[in-house]
Amino acid sequence: MIRVVLPAHLRALAGVDGEVELALTGRATQRLVLDELEERYPTLRGTIRDRSTKQRRPFIRFFACEIDLSHQPPDAPLPDAVATGAQPLLVVGAMAGG
Repeated sequence: MIRVVLPAHLRALAGVDGEVELALTGRATQRLVLDELEERYPTLRGTIRDRSTKQRRPFIRFFACEIDLSHQPPDAPLPDAVATGAQPLLVVGAMAGG
């Protein structure tokens, strides 16, 4: 079971409170997590990654085990602690400005 923590605005859009738990088949990767998340919560399609290219949106970041995974390849395995559900995958809306 993969645990995913979404920012407040995406939780509201998906209609969930707290963490989202996803059951995946196969090795846990960003792509599989996001595919399952968008399948389960269709209102999230296009919010975390582009609908056509499937690339991460510029102001969205992924963290797990205190590591920034945002620039990892989408098919790279997630850390074991995330794959086993011991630690969550954090989806964070980045801040910009000056």
